[in-house]
Amino acid sequence: MGKMLKTLAAQIRQYRKATIATPLLTLLEVVMEVLIPMVMASIIDDGIEKGDMGHVFLCGGIMLVMAAMSLFFGILGGRTAAYASSGFACNLRDSLFTHIQEFSFHNIDRFSTAGLVTRLTTDVTNIQNAFQMVMRICVRAPIMLVSSLVLAIIINPKVSLVFVVAILVLAPILFAICRRAMPLFDKVFDRYDELNASVQENISGIRVVKAFVREEHENGKFTKAADKIYEMFVKAESTVVLNNPVMMFVVYTCILALSWIGAKMIVAGSLTTGELTSLFAYVFSVLMSLMMLSMIFVMLTLSLASARRIAEVLEEEPDLVSPEHADFDIPDGSVDFEQVSFAYGKGKPVLTDIDFHVKAGETIGILGGTGSAKSSLVNLISRLYDVQTGCVKVGGKDVRGYDLETLRNEVSVVLQKNVLFSGTILENLRWGDKEATEEECIRACKMACADEFITQLPEGYNTYIEQGGTNVSGGQKQRICIARALLKKPKILILDDSTSAVDTATDARIRRAFREEIPGTTKFIIAQRISSIQDADRILVLEDGRIDAFDTHENLLANNEIYRDVYNSQTQGGGDFDENGGEA
Repeated sequence: MGKMLKTLAAQIRQYRKATIATPLLTLLEVVMEVLIPMVMASIIDDGIEKGDMGHVFLCGGIMLVMAAMSLFFGILGGRTAAYASSGFACNLRDSLFTHIQEFSFHNIDRFSTAGLVTRLTTDVTNIQNAFQMVMRICVRAPIMLVSSLVLAIIINPKVSLVFVVAILVLAPILFAICRRAMPLFDKVFDRYDELNASVQENISGIRVVKAFVREEHENGKFTKAADKIYEMFVKAESTVVLNNPVMMFVVYTCILALSWIGAKMIVAGSLTTGELTSLFAYVFSVLMSLMMLSMIFVMLTLSLASARRIAEVLEEEPDLVSPEHADFDIPDGSVDFEQVSFAYGKGKPVLTDIDFHVKAGETIGILGGTGSAKSSLVNLISRLYDVQTGCVKVGGKDVRGYDLETLRNEVSVVLQKNVLFSGTILENLRWGDKEATEEECIRACKMACADEFITQLPEGYNTYIEQGGTNVSGGQKQRICIARALLKKPKILILDDSTSAVDTATDARIRRAFREEIPGTTKFIIAQRISSIQDADRILVLEDGRIDAFDTHENLLANNEIYRDVYNSQTQGGGDFDENGGEA
């Protein structure tokens, strides 16, 4: 708990002054409020009953000034509370998002996408509301409670026992209610993750949903997730709602007890009418303070679950970081795998005893069946994961010795399922180099054979790309992504089956452009089509996470059964329909 609070408190930062000022202003507001009943008692006892109208006007003026000051401090405290809580929430979201950007793939695998979205939205909002309540009500209620109780004791200690009994009865009941509700709210947020996952999956795959007419199935899945939240909230709120009837019972019991005891004491002459009136005001203050405290318990119970979930992300340490004395110099694009084995977490190794060496500027094809760990292998080059045994070297140096940003700027990866972000084509291209000129962007697009379709668009390079690139085809998206990677001018370029949606003629033209335009760049091409890699300098054949062969196309065709079987299966049917449209 202490570590969690320290983690969250660090996000207050520049809003410390407002955070400190809010309780102080609230304190002044409460002081003015609790003194008003004392002045009111004086009006009744020393003014009205004695017929001293001057005293009535004097005390009335004092009450007006105190009420105005209370209002002023209340408004000012409300503004500083809103400023501090909104800023705190802003810092939380910013820190969460920034920290997530530092995560390795392994860190991200620990949290679901929907879970991270819930933490950045619903959980932060809960914390914001709780923080504002803590600064205002959490200060106001205890001070009001204690000061009202002290002043009631000063007026009449005997009658004040009513307040003490009420507190002793109410406090343990409220504590028991909140303790029972807390684990229920924890479960509610787990259900929120499931709901967000359902929404995210449905929206991102809406075309597939419609193509397979699965709307009814998706509606059912969403309804099931929503019903689970409904059931958990009903259960939690049914527990929390007991606060109100318990509170009301205690309030009215206190009023009845105070009326009965007070009336007898007035008749006996040991209590004045003004004192009884002020005691009524204080009994309401005490019980309202208890009501506010019960609300605080409910809000804190709700927000504590959110706080734990947020702290869990903020306290997650990225397991891939730059070394203390990082190397910022990458001599060339040579790559060496030396007895490398790799597994995801504590699972079974997906790569075993991988050992091969690539010179700078070579083009390496990678072929293997589904699950042969082709993508896992190339992910180790840019240190998206770390090896379990052995080492991966780039430029003759272990990748674990490089500054991460430097390494990843020199290793450009184009995935099969690449992402385009909302914005113009030029804006997307400049992810590769934010300083790239339009001419450099056009040159990269020509190398990637993207210029030919971009120039046909109404706005050309200023055409707006919708979120996820939904207004361009799969092949067009891949070519834009290749151009984006080329703009980085990397020493190593990795194409992870990134021409799968491109016809073989265009694929061949892209590969020819690579040979002619970036001969010094080391290129790794993962492909399912042999035509995409047969002109590579060497081809790596993977089988079940091991190297089955590493040689030229001709030698593999003559000596490797796996490669030969794939080649025959792809060529005996006559090849792709446009294969002859490729290189001359």
